[in-house]
Amino acid sequence: MIRLVQLELQKLLLNRTSKILIFVSFILPFTVLILSSIKINFFGFFTLELGELGIFNFPIIWHITTFFASQFKFFFAIVVVSMIGNEYSNKTLKQNLIDGLSKKEFILSKFYTIVFFSLLATVLIAVASFCIGLYYSSYTEFNIIILETEFLLAYFVKLVGFFSLCLFFGMLVKRSAFALAFLFILYILEWIIFGLIAWKSTADFAFKVKNFLPLESMYKLIDEPFRRIVMTKFPDKNEIAYDYAVHWYEIAIVLGWTALLVFLSYRLLKKRDL
Repeated sequence: MIRLVQLELQKLLLNRTSKILIFVSFILPFTVLILSSIKINFFGFFTLELGELGIFNFPIIWHITTFFASQFKFFFAIVVVSMIGNEYSNKTLKQNLIDGLSKKEFILSKFYTIVFFSLLATVLIAVASFCIGLYYSSYTEFNIIILETEFLLAYFVKLVGFFSLCLFFGMLVKRSAFALAFLFILYILEWIIFGLIAWKSTADFAFKVKNFLPLESMYKLIDEPFRRIVMTKFPDKNEIAYDYAVHWYEIAIVLGWTALLVFLSYRLLKKRDL
């Protein structure tokens, strides 16, 4: 596994564009550090500091930072589809196979690299969240700090699942731009499926079905935290209450899609005439 990751890293680090995109994809999530220190002056009457609002308290900080960081996953998605596009355009795929790399090892090298970068991103977000939390949180007891750290697991699984989807589209169309376009097409398709089911049945049932579709299941791993923030300020507002927890079956759905997408990527490569 280490050999395959090293092989892939060599290719990525030799490409200037890939290096820039990887750097950006890791740096941008850390804008949450800047967000935590923002002070908003309301015409001189009072100053609002986001870090003092309690939104960076443990354990809610794990939810907020992972949701915020996951919005920047598209930068590394470009790297993933470029990994495939460059293999075809530079003829390195055929050369790797000639040099003794099997088609299975080729796909695994891409997948292991995805897992490596996803794990690295998760560790960095965990460290950043921990530091912000220690600075701002009113609660520093160990049992409170480790509450809801399952959001870190959800973040990791979300990244691996999403990048595996990018890997599949990259293998399917062999061009970076078209692969990214397929993500948008899939997003539209999922809403079309939702609309058809809601038309024939109910919206509630349509949402349940939509939660099993690739993009929606990945999004549902970490629900938006904004209503939760409002709930902490207005606990008596029952109408805004919602289920924001990370559930095992949501992780299982995304892992299922991940396994299927990697397998389909391998099948595409195995059947394709190079």
